[in-house]
Amino acid sequence: MPISKAAIKKILKESGAERISDPAAMELTDIINKFAYSLSKKAVSLAAHAKRKTIKRSDVDLAKK
Repeated sequence: MPISKAAIKKILKESGAERISDPAAMELTDIINKFAYSLSKKAVSLAAHAKRKTIKRSDVDLAKK
């Protein structure tokens, strides 16, 4: 389930943005979704290497390094 453009706009508003263009929101949405996918793939790989099906917080922590 990718992060929606609406969720990104909400984050930007909470960060202090008064107005957000659709192209800016779409670009940030693409970047965040690609990052989340990449991090997830690394975490899954780490869990598989440990012969586990469950992704643990430690897998995510290691993946982000």
